[in-house]
Amino acid sequence: QVQRALLALTIPLEMLQVVKGRMMQAMSNGLSRQTHAQANVQMLPTYICSTPNGMEEGNVLVVELCQSHVRILLMTLLGDGNQSPHVTDKIFDIPGDSMQGPGEALFDFIAQCVRQFLAGVTSTEEYLPLGFVFPFSCKQTQLNKAELLSWSKGFSCSDVEGKDVVQLLQSAINKQELFHVEVVALMNDTVGTMMTCSTRERPCEVALVVDKGTNSCFMAEAQYVEMVEETNGRMCVNIEWGCFGDDDALNDILTPYDQRVDQESSNPGKRRFEKLVGSLYLGDIVRHTLMALSAEKALFIGSNVTVLGTKGALKTQQVLEIIDTEEGMAKARVALEALGLRPSERDCCRVQQICRAVVSRSAALCAAGLAAILGYIRHSRGLERLVINVAVDGELYRAHSRFGEILQSVTGLLAPECMAALVPSVDGTGRGAAIVTAVALRLADQRREMDQLLAPLRLSRTDLERVQALMRQEMELGLGQETNANSSVRMLPTYVRGTPDGTGEGRGPGEGGPGEAVALLMPLCWLPAERGEFLALDLGGTNFRVLVVRVAEDGIRMASEIYLIPTNIMQGTGEALFDHIIDCIMDFQLKQDLMEQVLPLGFTFSFPCQQLGLDKAVLLTWTKGFSASGCVGEDVVQLLREAARRKQHLALKVVAVVNDTVGTMMSCGYDDPKCEIGLIVGTGTNACYMEEMQNVGTVEGEQGRMCINMEWGAFGDNGCLDHIFTDFDRLVDEKTINPGKQRFEKLISGMYLGEIVRYILLALVEKQVLFRGKPCPRLQTRDIFKTKFLSTIEIDGLALQQVQAILQDLELDASFEDSVLVREVCQTVSLRAAQLCAAGLAAVVEKMRENRGLSQLAVTVGVDGTLYKVHPCFSQHLQKMLRELAPNCTVTFLQSEDGSGKGAALVAAVACRGAE
Repeated sequence: QVQRALLALTIPLEMLQVVKGRMMQAMSNGLSRQTHAQANVQMLPTYICSTPNGMEEGNVLVVELCQSHVRILLMTLLGDGNQSPHVTDKIFDIPGDSMQGPGEALFDFIAQCVRQFLAGVTSTEEYLPLGFVFPFSCKQTQLNKAELLSWSKGFSCSDVEGKDVVQLLQSAINKQELFHVEVVALMNDTVGTMMTCSTRERPCEVALVVDKGTNSCFMAEAQYVEMVEETNGRMCVNIEWGCFGDDDALNDILTPYDQRVDQESSNPGKRRFEKLVGSLYLGDIVRHTLMALSAEKALFIGSNVTVLGTKGALKTQQVLEIIDTEEGMAKARVALEALGLRPSERDCCRVQQICRAVVSRSAALCAAGLAAILGYIRHSRGLERLVINVAVDGELYRAHSRFGEILQSVTGLLAPECMAALVPSVDGTGRGAAIVTAVALRLADQRREMDQLLAPLRLSRTDLERVQALMRQEMELGLGQETNANSSVRMLPTYVRGTPDGTGEGRGPGEGGPGEAVALLMPLCWLPAERGEFLALDLGGTNFRVLVVRVAEDGIRMASEIYLIPTNIMQGTGEALFDHIIDCIMDFQLKQDLMEQVLPLGFTFSFPCQQLGLDKAVLLTWTKGFSASGCVGEDVVQLLREAARRKQHLALKVVAVVNDTVGTMMSCGYDDPKCEIGLIVGTGTNACYMEEMQNVGTVEGEQGRMCINMEWGAFGDNGCLDHIFTDFDRLVDEKTINPGKQRFEKLISGMYLGEIVRYILLALVEKQVLFRGKPCPRLQTRDIFKTKFLSTIEIDGLALQQVQAILQDLELDASFEDSVLVREVCQTVSLRAAQLCAAGLAAVVEKMRENRGLSQLAVTVGVDGTLYKVHPCFSQHLQKMLRELAPNCTVTFLQSEDGSGKGAALVAAVACRGAE
């Protein structure tokens, strides 16, 4: 019989794995918005989003409500890593009737204790933040707002369940006229334990309490805590795992002894896991086991065992003493004889075995729960291996080393890919509560600093509508012959023409009035008439592409190669730049076996040019980091031809030069006849669109439409956007090779966003918000923070551990909390860029709609550029704001799959057809 009882109380490793799996499922149910209401494991958000970083300082008051007393504690933190806080505390016994009486009486008693304590330690009335340790199940909606769900542990005060316990305590404190004391944070004992054990050097992200009751908490990825709106960073979740098994998930490990303990409890069928683990119940589990065995005549033969029917006859403390190897047998005899039993030596031995089995099972079940938490954390953070610190406290853990040994070893067996170090709590939960409160204040200060610093970058709808109106105003000025010189938006004619009736069958070159000799028909939903091969050259940034486009009956095929332009060539002489380009063209033709052929070449040149003809474009200014000498004011096609002559590459026939924005529109227009806008958001930014000829004052002719290259990167160069430029934008602008130029581009494009972020991070370090205020020499390096990092950091679902790794690769000593703030900075900068781009585009589509006298315009934008294509949120933010700013326009975005080079080749193809 004894062996059967021991076997029933022993859970095999395989079954513990099953329990772990069920716990993980229960946790997932509790975190999900869909299943939370039905979940037994509640997974309650605590609104604690950070562990201490050691910079916390000041006086903090703590009220810790315990089983039979209230502890009041005053802690002074010195900002020294919380190594040597000054602590004063006092314990007040709770009158027995207060635990079951009116709730108001309990909170009044606590407030009186606070007043009495403060009278003895301080005479000043300076502001005192208070942290409240309330070890009962609560539904928290803020750090300082929590409704009691249910009492436990012997408390049952009336008129408290469903009420905000923070407000009840604050009201009671105010009644005592302690108006300088404010309750700023509420937490349970488990959270307090985690914070007590946590330092910057050794952060604890899990806590486990095994006391009269049991519970656990951990720092969860906020995006998976669906019951709160917060999606950034992490949030501590109070698991409330004592209720695990209330849905019968533990039925296959429950023994008859557990069933009887549950039946005689004050809450049958509830908190089933806690009743297997918590010290409040272990003595009674042993008692029921002994009672069953004595009924089977396996124990205490000849003794009157009636006393074993009395609840609480055997205390858990006695059980813990009995399992001691050396003195356990003697302790067993003393305890049993005190109950009036006459145990034999054999009885004492068997009782010791049963006590060990009950305590070992408690530790093993805790291990299964802990393994579930570790497995969940590892999975949610996308880690192959998890290394983590676990804060542990409670009577069971502290009272017997064997409990901790089992907990550690079984956790290792159940979660071998997780390495958990158990960190014993040094000061209960009081110190942790003080730290939680201090962290809350630090985060509130940090939030104020962040919001103040980022406020100028957060544009309102009114701000964006003003930008839209200014863009429209500059467009009108740029189109006028008399006013063009006063506009920051150049509105350059491209001689790429649409037709009056929009059918794509109108006039070609030479069929119309003045200027028509260089006109080019826009290829709307059209395949070039002649077949063959065309070269394209796409120059617009630090990389450029050479392409060969083969037009056949069944469509277009392409081959291309990317070549790098070194900085010394970008900023050297014009001759060196164009010689380098010809070298790359020759290299490409050699590889493609095209050296013997004279192929038409379309040249995509993505810098502001005055287009004088389809194959003649005068460079107005360099942008995007280029400053090659001897080029501004020169025809770039002629510069290319001269370089070809110098290199004796005579098989080069440049027939057309277009801006990359125009090339993108042409490329996408091949697939979608509604594509009448081109947009580039990459290293630089620009847009083009089809304008009514009658509105283009800088070119003769009234009929049809012409593509206008806006060169909107220079929008604001005349000062019209000064109201939205921030100090960070000015710092970026001052350090560029063209200060005061391309101001709009410097707010939007990929070349500059990383630098804006870098300057913001430097300001946050100076304000001691980031990296604990420590100097970051690496952050002083220009261009260290690439725009590609913004794209990576903002990927939805990217674990913050990976963000932290990116920052650490940059030699930035980033904590998890720093990673959250850096992500917010990146999001703010990229959101502004997308919204400004949307404001510019809204001005374009609204002008097109009004030009055509339409109540609703449907148009497609051909778009290219790495920022638009690669950044995870840019396109959604742009499109969302565009819908808001231009509600009468239905805008479709079509990504150019093969860059603007294909557009250049199409231009070349049409140019050849036109010439023929």
